[in-house]
Amino acid sequence: MSSSPPCPPPSRATSSYGCCCHRPLLASTSAPARSRGARLTLTLRSPSLPPPAGPLSRSGSRRVACRAADEPEPAASNGDEAVADAPSPPADSVVQEDAAAEADSGADNTKDESPNAEPLNSALTSLQNIDRYAKAAADSAAQEQLVEVDVNVASGSPLPGMKLEEAVSIPKATVDILKDQVFSFDTFFVTSHEPYEGGILFKGNLRGVPAKSFEKITTRLENKFGDEFKVFLLINPEDEKPVAVVVPKQTVEPATGSVPEWAAAGAFGVVTIFTLLLRNVPVLQDNLLSTFDNLELLKDGLPGALVTGLIVGVHEIGHILAARDAGVKLSVPYFVPSWQIGSFGGITRIVNIVRNRGDLLKVAAAGPVAGFSLGFGLLLLGFTLPPSDGLGIIVDPAVFHQSFLLGGLAKLILGDVLKEGTQLSINPLVLWAWAGLLINAINSIPAGELDGGRIALAMWGRKVSSRLGSVTIALLGLSSLFSDVAFYWAVLIFFLQRGPIAPLSEEITEPENRYIGLGVTILFLGLLVCLPYPFLFDPSQVTDFDF
Repeated sequence: MSSSPPCPPPSRATSSYGCCCHRPLLASTSAPARSRGARLTLTLRSPSLPPPAGPLSRSGSRRVACRAADEPEPAASNGDEAVADAPSPPADSVVQEDAAAEADSGADNTKDESPNAEPLNSALTSLQNIDRYAKAAADSAAQEQLVEVDVNVASGSPLPGMKLEEAVSIPKATVDILKDQVFSFDTFFVTSHEPYEGGILFKGNLRGVPAKSFEKITTRLENKFGDEFKVFLLINPEDEKPVAVVVPKQTVEPATGSVPEWAAAGAFGVVTIFTLLLRNVPVLQDNLLSTFDNLELLKDGLPGALVTGLIVGVHEIGHILAARDAGVKLSVPYFVPSWQIGSFGGITRIVNIVRNRGDLLKVAAAGPVAGFSLGFGLLLLGFTLPPSDGLGIIVDPAVFHQSFLLGGLAKLILGDVLKEGTQLSINPLVLWAWAGLLINAINSIPAGELDGGRIALAMWGRKVSSRLGSVTIALLGLSSLFSDVAFYWAVLIFFLQRGPIAPLSEEITEPENRYIGLGVTILFLGLLVCLPYPFLFDPSQVTDFDF
């Protein structure tokens, strides 16, 4: 079998057949190598006809091959019609091709391979260039895909107090599963997603009841990924629309301190006991430096310390019982000492993630409800019972002006006995109970991570509670100009309790109305305890002024 001649250099006469010289070279990579020289042959013949002979036949078959590569093959009944219908090349091109074919047929079978080396090298170079371009394109596509595939979330956790052990990468395949299978049209229809602190934020349209939709999403997430991820359903502060945040579970592990909690809490507790005793011994309050020289006097403050400490303790027990019922884990309470009122109560951290606003409201309100109930009962008991020793404590009525609630009850119960400038004897239980009520009221301030701040967030959401907290802290700062208690508490909130409160699993569903009413009552009681009583106890003491 004779082989096709090498492709001539491109010229104006042969430019229309350039495809015949290059397309077969691409196909020749899979052709078996010949035993005598690397010759490339591509001849297109009709399968129903015998191989044509002569140089014109080879030229005609090569013309059909070129047409097959560049154009759709015309309909033909046989191979002769296909050849006849093929467009005729220019005359000078046919002459050159025929001369090359005759020279090739008259030559010896053992041919010099040098004429074929140049087109073969050119073909290999073309293949290498194509392979290099394809590889570069693949690398570029892979790089672009990598930007979309992997989302680095090493920036930390969206939850305060949590830590991220190592950098985490969420593959695009996982993101697609989250969009299409975990979030769906019946729960949360995803329209876009973007990296968000420790995970991925999904924007879209929330469908159905938020609580039920969140349960479906959580169930699907556990079925697909087990315990690998945690989902949050929150409100976007930018547009007040629901968003979903998915973070790796390891990013929400609670951080552990260098000092064990029990050791630190125990140290704070010992100091708080000392300040509670000190607060109920007026002699030692006048000269704090003499306290260590007169420790035996501290026993005189034991009854008052027990009453106030009981109210504070009941407050913390209320938190613990409500948290156990709601599945919320709390840290060991840290009791904060105060030389003005004995203690500022306890600081209790929420260790795990709260499910919803209803659970947060139950846990946050349980402490003040228990503390206010016991304190209010003891206060009424102190006003009605005479002193056990028949003397009680001699106080100036100006003491009752420090609290609207205390002054109102004193005026209601004591009546005309209460007059400005006239000292009177009262049961010390009144002052001990009032100190416990004041501690509960301070913890009910709607700011930061105090009980009041958590109650406000649970009732009105994160945006409203944040604004309310800012106003409260500003007012507390102004009050600190006139009260050392307010100044001390403002500093404490700023450094220890300013928040923000950790996100809840689902922050869209509002609590039940009865719990909202309970929360409003707690905030109102705290306000009554903290605000001063502005009215005179004896209106007859008002004098007329001449203008």
